[in-house]
Amino acid sequence: MGVAQRFWRAHVRRVDDPEPTVIRRANQEESEAAYALVREYFDQAGVVARESPEEFQKEYFRERAGLWLAWQGERIVGCAALRELVDPRKAEIKRMYVREPWRGRGVAQKLLQAVEAFARAQGFDWAYLDTTEVMKAAARLYRRNGYRPCERYNANPQATIFLRKRLRPREEFAAA
Repeated sequence: MGVAQRFWRAHVRRVDDPEPTVIRRANQEESEAAYALVREYFDQAGVVARESPEEFQKEYFRERAGLWLAWQGERIVGCAALRELVDPRKAEIKRMYVREPWRGRGVAQKLLQAVEAFARAQGFDWAYLDTTEVMKAAARLYRRNGYRPCERYNANPQATIFLRKRLRPREEFAAA
């Protein structure tokens, strides 16, 4: 077996873990591990507007907000967060991140679905998010999932793409 084949087999064994990816909302005891992953995201994406650990705790560990972790066995492989905007009918998806070896495996899709399901259950009518031209895969994911361009809704200095999605059909608005 050649060097390339040995490398490939080792790489595949490490990444193609037979364990399923489990998505769940982080609890208070996992907040440090969650923030460590978000810091990794900040560094990887070159994020300028960063929350401190205290701000992170206050923003994402409350009733109508949260941070979801993607687990594969004992490994955290990704995350996504949700927070309420000033208008209580609107939420914002933030901190979508999947570690490099697990990208392209549907982890981000599962995270997005979990966050949207929670937002609907909390009564949010709209989900907003922002991204940059550099994050092409993220923008494709969002558009495939029904997110459409909207006006700038925040002061994020790095964002160049602003999207939103209706979470509940119009008929449900009248009943709410």
